[in-house]
Amino acid sequence: MPVHNDRRLFEFLILEGAQAGLSWSTILNKRANYRRAYDNFDARKIARYNAAKVRRLLKNPGIVRNRLKVRASILNARAFLLVQEEFGSFNRYIWQFAGGKPIQNKRRRLKDIPAQTLVSDAMSKDLKKRGFKFVGSTICYAFMQAVGMVNDHTVDCFRYRKLAGRRRG
Repeated sequence: MPVHNDRRLFEFLILEGAQAGLSWSTILNKRANYRRAYDNFDARKIARYNAAKVRRLLKNPGIVRNRLKVRASILNARAFLLVQEEFGSFNRYIWQFAGGKPIQNKRRRLKDIPAQTLVSDAMSKDLKKRGFKFVGSTICYAFMQAVGMVNDHTVDCFRYRKLAGRRRG
């Protein structure tokens, strides 16, 4: 389903970065822990995390304890706030890559779903230019799928039909 709430978009961006190299089920199983550890994905709070908070996060078994990913979440919070300031909302910025509405693909088989696209390449490049980390094209495409920017359900899936007929509102 399309997500347009800035905090939820930030949450998905952080979780997709944390998922890099791991299974999505690992991150889903830790999602509630992430919400607690990361102040419910409040970017303003995360942007102010200091070395002591980083040490606590790295000792927290409820999240992925990878120093680079933890540090990236703080840098991403800071970059996120700058994007909000520039565009008025992260939603306005990020959805421009999809033309403001979900991209309706017509995948016939799961193997037809790519790991990245020209759109995710462009998103990745721009996010990196703005200082975001763990936002490679594959991560960006997974993010786009997770927040409903692309409908990659196969055409025979009931969800495909439901989302293909949905209008932004």
